[in-house]
Amino acid sequence: MIFKIIGYKNSSNLGEKIGKFFGPFTRSKKKIINNLKDSNIGVDDLERETIIKKMWGNYGRILAEYPFLKKFKNNSLEQYIEIEGKEYLEEIKKDNRRVVFVSGHFNNFELMAMQLENSGLNIAAIYRPLNNVFLNRIMEKIRLNDICKKQIKKGKSGTRELLQLFKDGYSIALMIDQRVSEGIKSKLFKRSALTTTIPAQLVKKYGVDVVPIYIERKKKVYFKMYVNKPINFKKNVSLEEVTETLNQELEKMILKKPDQWIWSHDRWK
Repeated sequence: MIFKIIGYKNSSNLGEKIGKFFGPFTRSKKKIINNLKDSNIGVDDLERETIIKKMWGNYGRILAEYPFLKKFKNNSLEQYIEIEGKEYLEEIKKDNRRVVFVSGHFNNFELMAMQLENSGLNIAAIYRPLNNVFLNRIMEKIRLNDICKKQIKKGKSGTRELLQLFKDGYSIALMIDQRVSEGIKSKLFKRSALTTTIPAQLVKKYGVDVVPIYIERKKKVYFKMYVNKPINFKKNVSLEEVTETLNQELEKMILKKPDQWIWSHDRWK
């Protein structure tokens, strides 16, 4: 593959160009513009155009960086990623606590579960299978070998496995920014969005903390991952309250760098 030949930096930079060129052909621009407008992102269409262009560039970088995930996993590329909030990970590990890590599809989002596992935590990551069966087989293999050893398929089939791993002492990591049929409606940028209740259910059943995490792309090929202070919910909190709080955390992450989130999905359908 050409990316492995030209190396990590050159591949990421090339991926950005490819993403900016081909990305607009894959999704409705009108939908993306409307998502931004309805979320009150960007002062005008010109600024939104800039956000969209950068978003496609980031898409391209992510795809071009997949061949290098193994090197990130074995720390050969550790100089390209910085972690803020390591003390929270150390406390969780020291106390042998189970927590729920939540985030969204920011930048090279695959690096987050990887870095959590690399920190010495027992982590199980929940993933949504790709619609393309052939590509999904490839992605499942990459995720198992190069990202996180415990992978749980999103949906009813994975619920039993999730609960068993949680009982066995594993922390759970999942994205909460995708539309799910089995979720509840919760506000995201003041609009109702079907949102997963998995974190809220684990909070209600086990009284665990939820830890928001976020990864930001810095200077094209560098990353900074933020591990936020664990959120400890009151004992009788409702599913709706937990879910709304986590969507508020997600909003804060998106607002940091709107062009580094995926606006092409029909999140509010």
